[in-house]
Amino acid sequence: MNESEIARICKALGDENRLQIINMLTGGELCACKILDAFNITQPTLSHHMKILTECNLVNSRKEGKWTYYSINSGKFSEFKDAVSEFTSKASSAKKSDGKCCCKD
Repeated sequence: MNESEIARICKALGDENRLQIINMLTGGELCACKILDAFNITQPTLSHHMKILTECNLVNSRKEGKWTYYSINSGKFSEFKDAVSEFTSKASSAKKSDGKCCCKD
């Protein structure tokens, strides 16, 4: 997973409503109407949130008649978790600075 993809996912998860949607979807697939019922937002606003979540592949969508159903893409979450873990493991194993800065003589 590259930095651009990681940044897109972080931006998607940086919205409280989208985090709540993700939390709802951890219980299983939901119809858009069920998600909408849980929020005080309009249908176009929900569509905007779902577009962001599906475009970064955190959420899968499928159409059934006039309804759209959403579910968590657990594979993408696993990839994201691994990428974040890689950052943290690099940070914890990095050598500490000797206190000298390139700007100081």
